[in-house]
Amino acid sequence: MTPTTDSATAPQTGKKPRLAYAIATAFGVGNLPKAPGTYGSLVGVLTIVLCAIFFLRPTSLAGLSPLHVLSDARFMDKHFLVPGSDIYDTVLWLPIFSAVTLFVILGGIGVWSASKTAQYSGIKDPQFVVIDEVAGQLVALIAVPLAWKSFLAGFILFRAFDIVKPPPVRQLEALPEGTGIVLDDVAAGLYALGTMHLLLHFGTIRLGLLR
Repeated sequence: MTPTTDSATAPQTGKKPRLAYAIATAFGVGNLPKAPGTYGSLVGVLTIVLCAIFFLRPTSLAGLSPLHVLSDARFMDKHFLVPGSDIYDTVLWLPIFSAVTLFVILGGIGVWSASKTAQYSGIKDPQFVVIDEVAGQLVALIAVPLAWKSFLAGFILFRAFDIVKPPPVRQLEALPEGTGIVLDDVAAGLYALGTMHLLLHFGTIRLGLLR
């Protein structure tokens, strides 16, 4: 959602909802100066990277490199909507299920925390609330190959769609409180996800060995 202002100029009401505020700001990331939404998106990328490492191969950060042979074999040649994919490959099924589950949980908590924080701050869409960017970025990276190129492309695509806001992204901002704050970023994430798969399918993004 398009941020309106920051906490310094906001009329704050009632007792501060500390837990909701911590979640809504991604544990303080939203309070960083300049471009908090970008920082929130980076938290989303980091979250999906850690999810990948802990729930399947590759089992280390090095495994995310396109130079990593196992990463190439598993995630370049066998992936959804990519030639040679196998939708029943359990190595792919687990991270996708984990990412979707994580998004559903985070999305629900995000709507709640964003609503509480917006009510407290007296701002329709506080700039320091970045849980929406975290959730939207997770959507953009669901079911994409686990390599730094795809993470970078997903990050750029999500930020672009979040800024441009094609229909119905901008219209979703009108929904009340945390629902509007979160859902417009989710829609931007879906645009990024669809574009990412098209780029992968037609070979615009290649995850093979660097030349």
